[in-house]
Amino acid sequence: MKIKIGPIGPIGSILLIISALLVTAFPQRQTTFDLVILNGRVIDPESRTDAIRNLGISNGTIKVISTAKLSGRTVIDAHGLVVSPGFIDLHQHGQDEENYRFKAMDGVTTALELEVGTGDVDAWYATREQKSLINYGVSAGHLAARMAAMHEPVTFLPTGDAARRPATDAEIDEMKGRLEEGLKQGAVAVGFGIQYTPNASRWEILEMFRVAARYGASCHVHMRHAGVKEPGSSIQALEELIAATAITGAPLHVVHIQSTGGPATPKLLQMIGEAKSRKLDVTTECYPYIAGMTDIKSAIFDEGWQEVFNIDYKDLQWAATGERLTKETFEKYRKTGGMVAVFSMTEEIVAAAIKSPLTMIASDGILERGKGHPRTAGTYSRVLGSYVRDKGTLTLMDALTKMTLMPAQRLERRVPAMKNKGRIRVGADADLTIFNPQSITDKSTFQDPAQYAEGIRYVVVNGVVIINEGQLQSNVYPGRAIRAPLVAKTARTSPGDSTYRRPASPSARLQAGHNAAQ
Repeated sequence: MKIKIGPIGPIGSILLIISALLVTAFPQRQTTFDLVILNGRVIDPESRTDAIRNLGISNGTIKVISTAKLSGRTVIDAHGLVVSPGFIDLHQHGQDEENYRFKAMDGVTTALELEVGTGDVDAWYATREQKSLINYGVSAGHLAARMAAMHEPVTFLPTGDAARRPATDAEIDEMKGRLEEGLKQGAVAVGFGIQYTPNASRWEILEMFRVAARYGASCHVHMRHAGVKEPGSSIQALEELIAATAITGAPLHVVHIQSTGGPATPKLLQMIGEAKSRKLDVTTECYPYIAGMTDIKSAIFDEGWQEVFNIDYKDLQWAATGERLTKETFEKYRKTGGMVAVFSMTEEIVAAAIKSPLTMIASDGILERGKGHPRTAGTYSRVLGSYVRDKGTLTLMDALTKMTLMPAQRLERRVPAMKNKGRIRVGADADLTIFNPQSITDKSTFQDPAQYAEGIRYVVVNGVVIINEGQLQSNVYPGRAIRAPLVAKTARTSPGDSTYRRPASPSARLQAGHNAAQ
């Protein structure tokens, strides 16, 4: 359709001339952004973009994605580098300054403790506010609730009654109240370590799933059993969880599928795929190592562990010294407790889990004074270097999807802010990882896990550069809380009331905050 413009007359002509002169004399000023990233290979899993683009960032968000040159107060030339959404780790136990440094150098911009979680959500977040290099978040932990209900000191993992005896109805009721209080305080999810509490009844777990369902919270679960031995196999353990999500409606996320499943991993993945095809909300994760790690004092190493994992003492490595264990050293360290690596997987099992379209990448990481598992410092760089570049197990797009978009989507039902994480689009949070795909590699080992990954050139958290030209920046704390909306508190009456929470003593609150940082 043509629009006919009539005569403009002498006054109109004069106005047009003046307008032209003004435009010539005062050209439109180009926007200057807080941060500009030029010439990078931008890969966004949501839109499937894989192209050279420039990004303009201000006030912590992406304002422009363009092929045109942009102006910024700070400029990064990303020529030859991949610009990805920042990596999101759903399973990171170490939640302190030491661990955040290693996560950042591995490209992680958000690290969440969703398996073990905490017993005091408010205290956990308060400890980290305005003190964190990267984004952080936590679940309400069933383990912590169980320890508190059974009057056991709340530590990282239970070792007393909470680890080994069935709960009474009154204790289950108190656990429900504690989980509900944590969810009202904004906990991201509900965390479970059922293998650490083998005598927790199926009914107890169902009751915890029911609490999660009422708040739309996903259940991040270390399954009850591992391996293939029947009865008590990982297949039976997954059946329990799929039934729980079908009964209650609570979303299910199965942690480290390959280390729990072992040789049964392909069967577990088939079961998850079948559950999803029937519209059940079930997801899972894996990490790229053939050994796990846990506390030697935990219930996992109760009598019969060799048969469960199909391993022996020589397949255990003491994290503090790097020594392989014998019967004598196992019994010695079992009395004191401490972290031990468990070599129970094969490379074929790990590769199958990584390749599956069902799995996200998550580290299960923790370092304490430089000791721990190499997955803390190297998970994401190892996937991108070994499994993408060297072995071709995954495409770069698929790997980044597992590290960014999929974890964000897992949480956004309960945490709407996650809709702006794991993406590169206008309006999204400026959490970005910029790396060299040809040189990225993990350097951490089981003997020396505290080694920074290489090839991550820049990391941006909420618009702030925390890694610049491969160097960690000091005295910057742009990390923000990843937290669900808070629910108004109501009067609490008794353990039978769903809003009940027994007041914690000051010492208990301090202990909970300390334990969550382990």
